[in-house]
Amino acid sequence: MGNTCRFVVNAVGKKGETYYTQLNTKKELENWITDHQDKLLMDELKIVDKKLPPFLKWFLNK
Repeated sequence: MGNTCRFVVNAVGKKGETYYTQLNTKKELENWITDHQDKLLMDELKIVDKKLPPFLKWFLNK
């Protein structure tokens, strides 16, 4: 079986750290962001929702 995660998070920390994590639910995502918020540059936070319909992805990338 392949990886079944829904959200992929790429982030940069305030001291130059790179964070990469995969989460299954929105609640896990919210908890992870809350736990790491003081360490992250929030403007460098990128979250990819793998289950977002392709039509919406096209509009959100514009």
